[in-house]
Amino acid sequence: MTTAATPKSRADTNLVRVLVVDDDERNLRAIASVLEDVAEIVTARSGEDALRHLLRDEFAVILLDVYMPGLDGYETAALIRTREQTRRVPIVFLSAVNKEVEHLLRGYSMGAVDYVFKPVDPTMLRSKVAVFVDLYAMRKEIERNAREQQRLLDENLRANTERFRAEQQLRVTEQRQAAIIASLPITLYLEGIDEAPRTLKYASENFVTLTGFTPDQIGNSAETWAERLHPEDRERAVSALSARRDSGTHSVEYRWRCANGQYRHFLDHSVLICDADGAPAEYAGTLLDVSDRRELESQLNQIRKMDAIGQLTGGIAHDFNNLLAAVLGGMSMIERRITLDEEQKRLVDMIRHAAEQGAGLVRHLLAFSRRQKLEPAAVNVAALADTVGRLLAHTLGGRVELAWKLADDAYAVFADYGQLELAIMNLVINARDAMPDGGTVTVDVHNHVVETRQDVAGVHLAAGRYVILSVSDTGCGIAPERIEQVMEPFFTTKPVGKGTGLGLSMVYGFVKQSGGAIRLTSALGVGTCVELWLPAAAAEALAPAAEPAVPVAVEEAARSNLRILLVDDHDGARAATAAMLQDLGHHVSEACEGSAALELFREQPEAFDVVLSDYAMPRMSGAEVVRELRLLRPALPAIIITGYAEPNADLMRGQVPVLVKPFSAAALGAAVEEAGKRRL
Repeated sequence: MTTAATPKSRADTNLVRVLVVDDDERNLRAIASVLEDVAEIVTARSGEDALRHLLRDEFAVILLDVYMPGLDGYETAALIRTREQTRRVPIVFLSAVNKEVEHLLRGYSMGAVDYVFKPVDPTMLRSKVAVFVDLYAMRKEIERNAREQQRLLDENLRANTERFRAEQQLRVTEQRQAAIIASLPITLYLEGIDEAPRTLKYASENFVTLTGFTPDQIGNSAETWAERLHPEDRERAVSALSARRDSGTHSVEYRWRCANGQYRHFLDHSVLICDADGAPAEYAGTLLDVSDRRELESQLNQIRKMDAIGQLTGGIAHDFNNLLAAVLGGMSMIERRITLDEEQKRLVDMIRHAAEQGAGLVRHLLAFSRRQKLEPAAVNVAALADTVGRLLAHTLGGRVELAWKLADDAYAVFADYGQLELAIMNLVINARDAMPDGGTVTVDVHNHVVETRQDVAGVHLAAGRYVILSVSDTGCGIAPERIEQVMEPFFTTKPVGKGTGLGLSMVYGFVKQSGGAIRLTSALGVGTCVELWLPAAAAEALAPAAEPAVPVAVEEAARSNLRILLVDDHDGARAATAAMLQDLGHHVSEACEGSAALELFREQPEAFDVVLSDYAMPRMSGAEVVRELRLLRPALPAIIITGYAEPNADLMRGQVPVLVKPFSAAALGAAVEEAGKRRL
């Protein structure tokens, strides 16, 4: 049986235990009474019982009776010393006899640190035990302090490790952010309050990349920030900068001359930052380079403008062709129906020549608006060079030389031969006019393969093979502000009476309609180079392409008398066409619009052999007229006449031939005769 006494004082020792081992219950109570204020007393009445306590608890000192039944004190001490956990616990032997030296030595050899003889002196026992209790308490305090210090060291190490990792992550983040900022066309800056001239306290690294200046050079250079502003933007930019003190922010876009002398478009935005007292401290801002965006917008606006002009010129060409058809048709009728003397013939020829010149101008307009009818084929560039050289031999004169540089492996060009020939001739003549003192016009031809989609002067070219034909001169050049205008119809840099302004616009329209692109570069006093990027012909079509055959004149007299339904909303063109048909021996019924034609046809569906209809008419187009009439007579022969040159897809699917205004009586007669052969 064991008992334990709880100490009544020394609260700091409430975790210190003393094990008292004695087989006499009275001795145990007496010792516990003496030591109850020193430590927590745990008692055991046998060696076995003591060993069980030592397995569960830790003790500052063991008071062990020497003579006990079973395991005596010496044997118990020996067992205590064999365990690693208890071998260093102080043991004080309690003995009533055997004060001889040999017994004392035996006790010390068993691990005892002291002897207390019975009857026990309370003061001495309490003093001795207190020493061991204090030593134990101090050792535990040292261990606790060591553990706490180790814990603090571990926490500090962990905190340092976490801080190091955080610093590493912060550095990586800062480097990533710096790299991102450096890769962007944007600069971060800090600027003082109301500094004149404008200076920067700080600017991110790419400020030098964007402007060519360091922040210090902006305030210290001989030319201030405001003086480098574009004259057209200076007043607006300076005003916005002056107003930001009241508003606390500013945002303005302007052109600014960089160190290389070129103007760049910048979007400048800043906000006012105040100090802890709320007083204005500095401006924090961003400077964004929007030059590429403005360039793209300019190209897009130019493309939109050219498309709008193309739509406009296409409509104008249609109206002019109707007028010219009436004029040329009328001239033809006059010659057929009236005998003219020489003076009258001369006047008629002069009018016809003027009308044909007008038709030529209209063809140029159609070329620009990309509505001309093209017949692309494989064009051998070497053969084209010979033809153009012969045609321009006398036009260039003796002071201008035409030089061709053809790559040996140059592809054949897939384009309309006649239009390509006309385009090259136009460019060569323009180059000649740019060199009044003579010089050399060089036509360079070489291949180019577009691996992926490529942008050329605002035109996205699909991947494929292209032939680049560049016409360059060493003439006066074109001013930079006029380069975007030279492709527009009726714009010319030549003196009045020296050009129509349609040559380059025709080339532009032809190249675009052919699936290519045109790029013009020029410098004043250096010369001009115009590049035509045109698709290459397929590999199997690389043989030289024959020049277009000259059409054989068609006999004007009709070989049969046909009943023709003529539909045209233009009175003059309709009258001229009807007169030509009547002179060819045909019977003509006229309608001024599609609904009138349908009404006539429904009355007598079998009364007409051929229908001849204008394409562009209000309310119902020529294609719709033909479609409605063929619902009544599916095999009805039809011809579309148009002031445009581009056949409609619906007409091609319906196998409807197209006759372009203005046309001659011979061409009209041949078309009608061919259509009449198909009637049932």
